[in-house]
Amino acid sequence: MLSVNNIGLRFGDRKLFEDVTIKFTPGNCYGLIGANGAGKSTFLKILSGELEAQTGDVHMNPGERLAVLKQNHFEYEEHEVLQVVIMGHERLYQIMKEKDAIYMKEDFSDEDGIKAAELEGEFAELNGWEAESEAAILLKGLGISEDLHTKKMEDLTGAEKVKVLLAQALFGKPDVLLLDEPTNHLDIKAIQWLEDFLINFENTVIVVSHDRHFLNQVCTHIADLDFAKIQIYVGNYDFWYESSQLAAKLTQEANKKKEEKIKELQNFVARFSANASKSKQATSRKKMLEKITLDDIQPSSRRYPYVQFTPEREIGNDLLRVEGLSKTIDGVKVLNNVSFIMNKDDKIALVGHNELAKTTLFKILTGEMEADEGTFKWGITTSQSYFPKDNAPYFEGNDLTLVDWLRQYSPDDQTETFLRGFLGRMLFSGEEAMKKASVLSGGEKVRCMLSKMMLSNANVLLLDEPTNHLDLESITSLNNGLINFKGSLIFASHDHQFIQTIANRIIELTPNGLIDKEMSYDEYLADPDVQKKLAQQQ
Repeated sequence: MLSVNNIGLRFGDRKLFEDVTIKFTPGNCYGLIGANGAGKSTFLKILSGELEAQTGDVHMNPGERLAVLKQNHFEYEEHEVLQVVIMGHERLYQIMKEKDAIYMKEDFSDEDGIKAAELEGEFAELNGWEAESEAAILLKGLGISEDLHTKKMEDLTGAEKVKVLLAQALFGKPDVLLLDEPTNHLDIKAIQWLEDFLINFENTVIVVSHDRHFLNQVCTHIADLDFAKIQIYVGNYDFWYESSQLAAKLTQEANKKKEEKIKELQNFVARFSANASKSKQATSRKKMLEKITLDDIQPSSRRYPYVQFTPEREIGNDLLRVEGLSKTIDGVKVLNNVSFIMNKDDKIALVGHNELAKTTLFKILTGEMEADEGTFKWGITTSQSYFPKDNAPYFEGNDLTLVDWLRQYSPDDQTETFLRGFLGRMLFSGEEAMKKASVLSGGEKVRCMLSKMMLSNANVLLLDEPTNHLDLESITSLNNGLINFKGSLIFASHDHQFIQTIANRIIELTPNGLIDKEMSYDEYLADPDVQKKLAQQQ
């Protein structure tokens, strides 16, 4: 068991944690959530011992082992992949090296024999004879093929290195597992495999992630970092979000009939309990949920941006016709004879392993790039607004204030009061609206680009990875804004819940063309016809 007692930490005048006391128990997976900059990654560093708190202490039972997902992807460049995974169990790897060194001695003594026997005993206790096969199973599950297991890390791609470091953290059944954004750079199959692994993991997991679907699948508890404290709630992310919203309503409507809101919250808890998640902890989780009272759930201090896209004119039936688009970049054909017709009310998710293919299609449809072959035509009733994956050109070297930056994209000569109010809804209030555009963080730039799109009043939106750099609050607001959007859209995202809740049509770009299905994302992933087509193209 891992516990923290009275943890406190300040950076200058900024208080990150104050008197944080928690016990993390085996069998549970804790999703650590909090606004950007709240200190989630810092807290994981305190738990791992990489950073020391100014007050309090971290305690783990003697003999237990803690594993951490490493963030330095270039730390093991000279080592073989399989060995890097086994390095996740430091003591086991040390024994293997000591044994090898002894057995390689030319003048092997009786003392060496005794030492080797001791090491062999400890090696067996740590399940050392199964180490290589366990490491290989983890790598294969994450999509690292067997021919790469004996390669050096320097020979792997960036995405492959991420998977190896994840396998390293999972190796050897650690007693406590700390994972900071483990789904970053993982493909759908690897994420699904990781979800299954963590659902069946019997020890303690603490995970930070912006992937709400992942948090919903694996978490038995949410550890909410807010007000410099960490509060533990039973349930997954959706349960925490909806219950915290209800609690906030209750606080705001203090003079109204509290009994109605209390009943609403109790009904929600009961409904959630009846539909507890798929994990093997479902039964115990349901019992815990049934004990939740209104007092257990506190309103959050988080701020959610207001995202609403309002089309200026109604869209006609003729939206977009794409015929035979092909494009080769640096000698590689990224688009191959792409054809489709976009219909009214379509919300199309572009999926597929080739990121460049999706971005290239967006650039062609928005006129930023020309196709080598084929044509496309937008309907006369359409107006388009585009969110590019790389928004740097809009901000680099730009000394305009946010008010003046946004004024450039306002269709009318809006007043400063209007623009400030608009920025305020996107969390740029007061003096923040006078920031220079060139100094914004990644998440702030995305919120500005979304503001630009909202001002356009377009009836067709094109969005290339809009959730990158956003915190959970902004992702949730954008998600809801696109669900409620009355126009049509084409978007690309790696966020499972984002795609599942918005898209009514899936188009997958493959090397040999596309797969086009009018269905939800979950239905698409489970469709045997789709899987058969994908297998034929591999």
